[in-house]
Parts: sequence; structure tokens; C-alpha cells
Amino acid sequence: MLIIPAIDLKDGLCVRLKQGDMNATTVFSENPGETAKLWRDQGAKRLHVVDLNGAFAGKPKNLPAIKEILAEAGDMPVQLGGGIRDLDTIEKYLDAGISYVIIGTAAVKTPGFLHEACDAFPGHIIVGLDAKDGMVATDGWSKITKHEVVDLAKRFQDYGVEAVIYTDIGRDGMLTGVNIDATVRLAQHLTIPVIASGGLTGLDDVRKLCEVESEGIMGAITGRAIYEGTIDFAEAQNLADELSDSY
Repeated sequence: MLIIPAIDLKDGLCVRLKQGDMNATTVFSENPGETAKLWRDQGAKRLHVVDLNGAFAGKPKNLPAIKEILAEAGDMPVQLGGGIRDLDTIEKYLDAGISYVIIGTAAVKTPGFLHEACDAFPGHIIVGLDAKDGMVATDGWSKITKHEVVDLAKRFQDYGVEAVIYTDIGRDGMLTGVNIDATVRLAQHLTIPVIASGGLTGLDDVRKLCEVESEGIMGAITGRAIYEGTIDFAEAQNLADELSDSY
């Protein structure tokens, strides 16, 4: 079970948003490279990076900060999302050292693009699905679609995506616990791994996730909790390692 630290970038700074609101921003660090090194030194096995400006603009906006992160990440895989709308952008990111590119809103709105990306860059494409009450949300969570998350995830699995990041937008950034039931329900319908996102608060969440790891949940992304100190990252990853070995 991977516990994956999140680095959200806005204007070159490491921030966290509350429920996707660009105006509800807390700055946690002015040095993205140092932040990546911090988590690497504490035992992180993967990093989750989001270009928030890119997500809202529809094109990359934090390249210098992303390059700082990659320089400090070493051989630790980095997955990146935000503003990825074309194959050229994916190629540039992969050439720069990004391991996995995350496609979110564009996957829902232009599934043909996701299909092309999976064909062009097999093994490197992750789809990010944000949902509220089982329905997929897009455009920075501002629009709730009529697509059920399970149905879309199954279709994208057929395209060849490497994994699904599932975010419960009602819990993200709120420190209210992971929606285990919804995450398990999605994982049970898929043969590719699911990465949980949104709401990780404490070690109890880590224990609960490890209990259902065999359903197809490979990891959980954590952001606000590790920056505000409600969870000690190194302790959480160590616990996940121990529990994964015991199940």
C-alpha cells in the first residue's frame, strides 16, 4: 500500500485548496524541490503533483516548479496532473522525467483523447475521476455530470489506463476520513488498481485501507493531513508496509 504525498502547485508555490476552491488556498511551502526531498527522505515511494494553474487554464503553468521537484525526486516515480489536454504535453512531461501523466476532465469531455494517449504512451497514463454521490465531476469540481463513476472507469480501463485515481470531492481537503465504501465499490468493478484520494486524516484511515487492499486499492494520496500534522507521513507509510505484509 502506497501512501502518496501530494504537492499541489499554484504560482510556483506548494499549496492546498479546500474542496477545489482556488480562492481557499493555504501556502505550505515556497520551495517545491525542498518539499519533494522532504517526502523522499521520509520514505515516500511515489509523489503526486498537481499543476493547479494548469488545471484551470487548460495548459501547463508550473514547469519550473515541476522541474525542481523532478530534480529532487531522484528515481522516485512522480505522477502529474493538471492542464493536460494534448499528446505533445504528455510527451514533454514524460521526456522531462514524469513517470505517469494523469488525465482528468479531458478524459470525461474528450474520451477519444484519452484513448489516443493510452495508445501512444502505454503504461504511463492514469485517469483521475472525481465524484460526488457516485457521479463524476469536471472543471475543477464546478460541474457534476450525468456519468456514473463506475461506468466511466470501466470504459477507460478498456482503453488501457494504468490506474484510476478516485477522489471523493465531498471529503477532499476536509480531513473527514476516506470514503472507504465508495472506493472499494469502484475497485471491485475494475481489474486495474485504484488509488484513493480525498479525506485521509489519520492512521485509522491507513489501517482501513490496508484491510481492503486486496480489493484492488494500491495506495492513497494525502495532502492536507501531512502538511497540517494530523498524520505523520513516515509513520503512515511504515504502518502501511507492515499491514500490507500481514494481510
